[in-house]
Amino acid sequence: MINEKRILLLADDSENDLLLMRMAFKKVEADIALQEVHNGEEAIAYLQGVAPYSDRNHFPLPTVMLMDLNMPKKNGFDVLTWVRAQPGLKRLSIIVMTASTRTEDIERAFELGTNAFLVKPGNLDALVTMLRCLWDWIRISRFAPLDA
Repeated sequence: MINEKRILLLADDSENDLLLMRMAFKKVEADIALQEVHNGEEAIAYLQGVAPYSDRNHFPLPTVMLMDLNMPKKNGFDVLTWVRAQPGLKRLSIIVMTASTRTEDIERAFELGTNAFLVKPGNLDALVTMLRCLWDWIRISRFAPLDA
């Protein structure tokens, strides 16, 4: 069965945001494995499967990537551009989750191939509500296999 095990790759440079995401996913009780990277270069290395992410048993390809736009080294736009140019990864579901509400950021993210654009909520309860919806969508969706 395709995507029996659901993996969510969180790409965000904010340790506080990552902590809130972990707490919110715990409250949602999602049956999903969370993997984390802290900048755009790490996101690309993870998806490429290069060190330190070369062991696919410990760092499997994600079902979905949830990514901030404003990260060091390479930002979310850079990662989107890179992923969509990779034949084996171009079908990866990528959801931008950022603090930005700028129309230009939303338009650019969709032009580069994001599947959705979410604005980070201001509190844990709102984040739990958002992630519960996201988990429901992941749970009922079917995803194309990746070949990276």
